Amino acid sequence: MSQQIKITLPDGSVKEYEKGTSGLQIAASISEGLARNVLAAKVNGQVWDATRTIDADSTLQLLTWNDLEGKNTFWHSSAHLMAEALEALYPGTKFGIGPPIETGFYYDVDFGDHKLEGDELEKIEQKMIELAKQKSEFIRTNVGKKEAVAFFQEKGDEYKLDLLEGLEDGSITFYQQGNFTDLCRGPHIPNTGFIKAVKLTNIAGAYWRGDEKRKMLTRIYGVTFPKAQELKDYLTLLEEAKKRDHRKIGRELELFTFSEKVGMGLPLWLPKGTLLRERLISFMKKAQDKSGYQQVTTPHIGSKALYETSGHYEKYGKDSFQPITTPHEGEAFLLKPMNCPHHCEIYKHKPRSYKDLPIRYAEFGTVYRYEQSGELHGLTRVRGFTQDDAHIFCRPDQVKEEFIKVIDLVLYVFKALGFEDYTAQISLRDPEKKEKYIGGDEAWQKAESAIIEAAAEKGLVTVTELGEAAFYGPKLDFMVKDALGRKWQLGTIQVDYQLPDRFQLEYIGSDNQKHRPVMIHRAPFGSLERFVAVLIEHCAGDFPLWLSPEQINILPISEKYIEYAAELKAVLDEAGIAGHIDNRDEKIGRKIRDSEVKKVPFMLIVGEKEQEEQKVSVRKHGQGDLGSFSIEEFIGYFQGIISESLSKQ
Repeated sequence: MSQQIKITLPDGSVKEYEKGTSGLQIAASISEGLARNVLAAKVNGQVWDATRTIDADSTLQLLTWNDLEGKNTFWHSSAHLMAEALEALYPGTKFGIGPPIETGFYYDVDFGDHKLEGDELEKIEQKMIELAKQKSEFIRTNVGKKEAVAFFQEKGDEYKLDLLEGLEDGSITFYQQGNFTDLCRGPHIPNTGFIKAVKLTNIAGAYWRGDEKRKMLTRIYGVTFPKAQELKDYLTLLEEAKKRDHRKIGRELELFTFSEKVGMGLPLWLPKGTLLRERLISFMKKAQDKSGYQQVTTPHIGSKALYETSGHYEKYGKDSFQPITTPHEGEAFLLKPMNCPHHCEIYKHKPRSYKDLPIRYAEFGTVYRYEQSGELHGLTRVRGFTQDDAHIFCRPDQVKEEFIKVIDLVLYVFKALGFEDYTAQISLRDPEKKEKYIGGDEAWQKAESAIIEAAAEKGLVTVTELGEAAFYGPKLDFMVKDALGRKWQLGTIQVDYQLPDRFQLEYIGSDNQKHRPVMIHRAPFGSLERFVAVLIEHCAGDFPLWLSPEQINILPISEKYIEYAAELKAVLDEAGIAGHIDNRDEKIGRKIRDSEVKKVPFMLIVGEKEQEEQKVSVRKHGQGDLGSFSIEEFIGYFQGIISESLSKQ
């Protein structure tokens, strides 16, 4: 008599199946249509192959293309399909790692003496489609370490042998599809036939294991879809993304630049970009002032001992710039990688009472972290960046209230800048890997509970991710979708019981005894550099009027009207409206076109009629002619737009 097992489905219903039934078979028992779309199975919280058998009572979620984990499984399997195609086209190819990423996948490959060229990608795509049509099953096999080592020794793949060194016997699995076998823990889709459309998007270099002293491999990026139309839609999205690329728009609008002489990953903000930054900083400072924050300023360097005390050096020392030594023996400093240790020392400079708390310190502090050159990307990944950092020191009974106030501040920022689609990610520690974090269970439980309760009280749409906490505490990360539907992590709030302990921070309680404060870290922008990059791509450079670094262009029809234009500019400057006079010897049509390209919100055209009537002809970017205004009427109209925009916040 066969043994029955109980399967609990997401809706809470419980069904009985024979022991050894697979997720795919369970899907088929529910609906053939569902079975055709199942990519993987989530069994007791772990993602498995849909074809893998279930041998005990379990919870089960059937994953499709509509689930993130389903997509990840699809793209991981696509990396294996690409590897099979590469091995067929380029015998002797060796393989590093091939994970799924946010959109698609990559595989790090060693082609030996062959240098892969971009025009070869289409040939690889065609081979992938040819192999996908064979509907080869992904077959999982448990392999002993000795057998696995022998396999890759015979194959001559030193990268897989390197990976095997860190694996324990009994935990090693191979996956095979068609003629390709890989070292992999999985999971994978049932067969290659699910993959209907392929696009290889980029070729880059990547050091093996991220170590610049090891060999540079060829990293091939790609994306696949279960339907051809979805690939077409994605490529259309890519084209739009290219138009919105913050590096391209940043050049066109003259916001920022980079210089090899200054150094990679160190942005230089041009006058217009600096004005944009200053407007953002001013906006945030006003909001912080209303919320009781005090501005502080800390140095760009700190003693190595400071970061050893905080724990940052132990955790992130290898990602920092090398210590700066002085003529004094044993004295060493670091370029500041974090602001929080400095703020702890500011808190500590005098005795504190429970009546003083909460204390909220804010700083637009520039920090420096070493990023490998291959990881640098415009303003989104740099080596020097400015955080809108703040640290709140409060009593344990104030944590939730302060956390909710910070959530309100983050949402205020998002609303003001047009980010309406976001999810709050509750990032907790991995209970299976507590050694990665500092502090005891009780403090972690308190911190995690405060975040979960605060998010619930604010009614946020949340997801929970284990293992994504900072090393000193859990956090709430805001995942924002931009105008193209891409997700960005903007804004973070963290609860920390550890740094106050490490720095021995104290306050005298109402019981006249010494107590430890709790520390809340928060940065609604995150980094100004990354925030500006995301904002540029979200609004395609068409900034809100209050934020735009160049709000008007005054366009004289000829040089005869430059003096009148200068008079107008002086009045507009007095009204706080930023812009300049285009006094080039160009036709007015050219000046208008150039202003449109520069995305200047308003063009004020002045000629003989305007000078006589003491008026301006107004054109609005993207809309065209608005008619004739007196300068007072235009200022009122302009300020009305800003007032309406800011009042909605």
